[in-house]
Amino acid sequence: MLLLGAASVVLLVCVACLLSIVQWRKRSGKGKMPEGPAPLPVVGNILQVKPKNLAKTLEKLSEKYGPVFSVQLGSTPVVVLSGYEVVKEALIDRADEFAARGHIPIGDRANKGLGMFTDSGWLQVRRFALTTLRNFGMGKRSIEERIQEEAEHLLEEITKTKRMPFDPTFKLSCAVSNVICSIVFGKRYDYKDKKFLTLMGYMNNVFELSNSRWGQVHSADTSQ
Repeated sequence: MLLLGAASVVLLVCVACLLSIVQWRKRSGKGKMPEGPAPLPVVGNILQVKPKNLAKTLEKLSEKYGPVFSVQLGSTPVVVLSGYEVVKEALIDRADEFAARGHIPIGDRANKGLGMFTDSGWLQVRRFALTTLRNFGMGKRSIEERIQEEAEHLLEEITKTKRMPFDPTFKLSCAVSNVICSIVFGKRYDYKDKKFLTLMGYMNNVFELSNSRWGQVHSADTSQ
């Protein structure tokens, strides 16, 4: 029994070493990464990152490793930008270099590889969407009128609560979605419309799954 137990421990140590070597090769093959916490085999830094409290965890890590550091989600290395200056430099000063979109496996599964979730042709889709939305009135006075109209409907829904406490998340989501529907489809929907609620439900399910612990692990492990 003791020999069997010792053999099992040795085997586990060998497997862990092999996995560490594989991860190190993957990490070094992608170019020099910024400094960050040492990842564990298979799970990477998922135990240190804590998806349920992601913002505070990353902020705490930035205090130790600086505004630009790296973590590993599953087997995927991720570079984190923390702070106004570095985010501004990436998204505004060097916007063209950071314009591409990362691979989102859950979005691909939900949309079968189509739409704006997918990274395939993201830049072309974004340009087309912006051009089309401008033709529909985005950035012009007509869109302001749509927003004002929806704001009135939102106010009516809030008034129905009769000053009782309520969670505004759902109503605000409906209002924003209705503005988009008004631009794209030429009509708005009642907040209790079955088709509208079904569409909202699909979108919420995708976001909830992608933000869950296992959803993030799945995205990290299948985005190689």
